[in-house]
Amino acid sequence: MQVYLVQHSIAWESAAETFQKVIRLVENAKFNRGDLVILPELFAVGFSMNVAKIGEPDDGPTTTFLRHLATTHGVFIIGGAPIIAASGRVQNQAMCFNDHGEVVARYAKMQPFTPAGEKDNYEAGTAPVIFDWNGVKVSPLICYDLRFPEVFRAATMLGAEMFCVIANWPAVRANHRDILLPARALENQAYVIGVNRIGSDPHSQYNGRSRVFDPSGEMIADAGEGETILSVEIDPAKVRDFRNKLPFLKDIRPDLMSSTP
Repeated sequence: MQVYLVQHSIAWESAAETFQKVIRLVENAKFNRGDLVILPELFAVGFSMNVAKIGEPDDGPTTTFLRHLATTHGVFIIGGAPIIAASGRVQNQAMCFNDHGEVVARYAKMQPFTPAGEKDNYEAGTAPVIFDWNGVKVSPLICYDLRFPEVFRAATMLGAEMFCVIANWPAVRANHRDILLPARALENQAYVIGVNRIGSDPHSQYNGRSRVFDPSGEMIADAGEGETILSVEIDPAKVRDFRNKLPFLKDIRPDLMSSTP
């Protein structure tokens, strides 16, 4: 089972320009039907707070583009987009499509990045979501979620076996991400796939380093710092075997997760 991490730069607040970049990047990829392709957080416009400009309806251009990629290449695909929710506010979403172009999950970022004003401009999600990818239970999460282990634990309790963490994670704090990704893998005994962008925006520099960690927290792939597509083989049996041999997750105490001081 193959996962493809698409690590690219983003044209600031210009979806049409970034779409063309992604098309050029994936056109020569050797996908097989049912493979999983993952794009970064807000992959077409960047981490912008200008939601009045970039916000889209759920049938907008980014949805259309991702559906086209999924059906053209016969793949599952995850990509981040600023979607106008039923409330009228914009959510930072991870949109997930199957190889027939059908929406299989929409996840809204539960932890907006308060220091950058995301909490003021984007509506937070309320729960993790899980979708089935060829028999693997996948939980898409987004960037700042990585700092909150309770978000991952909640998804694990729903059955997650693999986490796809899409991000616009700045280079200045890359070492934090390098620590947190394997920690989330080990403590949940799950694959963790971190897909980050490269390039720059008006506020930050980004150095990619998209990486994949197995259920023991070992890094099995690293995309480096350039524009690339990284292909990684996933073995779902590894998750189940590891959890059976070391059944730590059975000792989770849900009562502690909901406790307040």
